[in-house]
Amino acid sequence: MEKNTNNTRYTFLISFISALGGYLFGFDFAVISGALPFLREVFALNAWWEGFLTGSLALGCMLGCMLAGKIADKHGRRPALMISALVFALSSLGMAFSSNLSIFIVMRLIAGIGVGMASMLSPMYIAEVSPAEIRGRNVSINQLTIVIGILITNLVNYQLSSIGTEAWRWMFGLGVIPSLTFFVGVFWLPESPRWLIQHGKIALGESILTKIGGNDFAQKTIHDVEKSLENVQKESFKLLLKVDYRPAVLVGIGLAVFQQLCGINVVFNYTSTIFETVGANLDRQLFETVAIGAINLIFTIFAMNKVDKIGRKPLMLVGSLGLSVLYIIIALLLKNHADPRVLSLFVLMAISTYACSLAPVTWVLISEIFPNKIRGKASSIAILALWAAYFVLVFTFPILAEKLGTFGPFWMYAVVCFAGFWFIKLKVKETKGKTLEELEDVFLGH
Repeated sequence: MEKNTNNTRYTFLISFISALGGYLFGFDFAVISGALPFLREVFALNAWWEGFLTGSLALGCMLGCMLAGKIADKHGRRPALMISALVFALSSLGMAFSSNLSIFIVMRLIAGIGVGMASMLSPMYIAEVSPAEIRGRNVSINQLTIVIGILITNLVNYQLSSIGTEAWRWMFGLGVIPSLTFFVGVFWLPESPRWLIQHGKIALGESILTKIGGNDFAQKTIHDVEKSLENVQKESFKLLLKVDYRPAVLVGIGLAVFQQLCGINVVFNYTSTIFETVGANLDRQLFETVAIGAINLIFTIFAMNKVDKIGRKPLMLVGSLGLSVLYIIIALLLKNHADPRVLSLFVLMAISTYACSLAPVTWVLISEIFPNKIRGKASSIAILALWAAYFVLVFTFPILAEKLGTFGPFWMYAVVCFAGFWFIKLKVKETKGKTLEELEDVFLGH
């Protein structure tokens, strides 16, 4: 149905506030890249410890996803978002004041709990408050705040790098600012109307839906949600194994794992390591993190404008195949110790390809493909798999780079991206323009 500008603006605003959880994701994603040159010296890291320290965030994220699903289904999306913000604020201070490696890793694990909760809840909340025709764009706001977080954090890291060996403490400690801003913003958010309807609070859900899209939109959504919940049994993880739901669950897990094992996050997390290989000094290494953040932001904005026009599947296909080709070129450049400026060009091309395809669209699809009956727990399982894959990726890169050379892992990522292309082509169905309830028929195994 056609909506007025005020409704669209309101939906965009509450989506943006919820998506500030993505900023926390972006912050912790980027801060480690700027801090690693200092942490290597302070904690005398070898390849194994460097990989574990970087990947420890993901272990916390996995726990955060499990907690988020339970809290969000029982108490609502809004309280769970508040908890994620507070956890991140406290852990940011904990990392900044860490006196040894053990304390730092524990604090980074706790930060991961907050990030993991937000990474699941923010896109899910946005999908549940957004009308079908703008849902893809709105869910992509979460990716936009992630990349804004990456860019701003990289800029701050670049400025802080000149203050000396204690720069890393400031890098991590400043995370308290966005986390508290997010916490305050969530106070203003309404609860998810779909969660309210599912828990029998029809009148409250109806008032929020009416504000979003008018009375007709509210009545239709209530009818569709109630119909999708008919004869629902108590949601448990066993429900995810039912034949009807299995296709959607497997596609969600496959997309989540592929988004990480495609390899791009080693570029985000190990920028300094990669460019050090071709002779770049510390200033050049940190400058490259800023360039990566800027390109990431520009092409994420492009993707937001195209995801509801071009569609999810075409963007994913082009992105996966494009990354496969670019990784082959990057591997050859690293192997032959190319000029840092030439390497930078192809690294930025890979970032731009990822930013307008796999990065935002994966989150959109995960927020869309699961039926109302299982959305909370199915989303948590998919994003749990995403963080497990992220841990494997960032933990293994320093070890593989030490054994094979920095170029070696990129051959592997090229193969993964080619396999991902065929997975998407054969298993992923287009979702643009359909309501969440209509998508149940698309992905159910009938």
